[in-house]
Amino acid sequence: MLKRHRWVINLVVAVSLLALTGFSLFPLVNLVLDGGAAVATEPNSLSTAQTTQIQAQAQGYTQVLQREPENQVALKGLLNARLQLGDIKGSLLPLEKIAALNPQTSDYTVLLAQTKQYLGDREGATASYRTVLSIQPQNINALQGLVSLLLDAKRPEAAMGAVQAALKTNIVGVDATPLKLLLAQVYLTQQRNADALGIYDALMEVNKADFRPVLAKGLVFKQMGNLSDAQTLMTAAVDLAPAEYKDQIKQLAQATQPPKISVAPNLSTPTPTSSPAIAPSKSTTIPVTQAVK
Repeated sequence: MLKRHRWVINLVVAVSLLALTGFSLFPLVNLVLDGGAAVATEPNSLSTAQTTQIQAQAQGYTQVLQREPENQVALKGLLNARLQLGDIKGSLLPLEKIAALNPQTSDYTVLLAQTKQYLGDREGATASYRTVLSIQPQNINALQGLVSLLLDAKRPEAAMGAVQAALKTNIVGVDATPLKLLLAQVYLTQQRNADALGIYDALMEVNKADFRPVLAKGLVFKQMGNLSDAQTLMTAAVDLAPAEYKDQIKQLAQATQPPKISVAPNLSTPTPTSSPAIAPSKSTTIPVTQAVK
């Protein structure tokens, strides 16, 4: 049930890091809501007065949409209100309309796919991810979502194939590092540690200033029990990482127990009886798209 409560779909080397290839719903929600005009709120933290107010706002937007079904201000307002109320299922309809009205903006479709995936509509989520990838074959958010579904369905070869196909698409100016880190993660789920470590070594050779493969390799070594080399690598990762990630990496390095290598949460577990928490995690994550200069 706790896994269903986590909105972030993680394809990470360490669960505690929520990093490297993880992505979150809420940066995309902010994009949908025009730069984060609204703040996602824990449903249980709302007072009775706040809940009543937001419900009234939702009703107002609904009335506007009855007259103007394509009014995007009302659609985004309704989406925001339902998210604040924890009504993830109720957010689906306005989100579908927003995505349909903005086919040129892939983030809307990715957010729609994430929502469908969370709600257990695997076929719908897969279709939405593939729609994005047919236009943007290296869209990391869509690819991560598709890979998580394939791994959850016990189709690792298909997951590897999806990432490898994206890597074969030559797009000028696009950093392939996130895709390679994602492929390495899929290898780790199949106990192909040597293949994953080979990817990390190659990335470290190409860009010696990138902390991501250094950290990933250190975490794998730690999981394998090679603590001396793991410590060396994670110390190097701290030195290379941007300031906002240093403390987080230090905590991993100092942990007495190695972080468990994991893949995306299993979305096949029963739907919780209570509304899922919708606020983003307050902890800083290390996105795979983080620029390393």
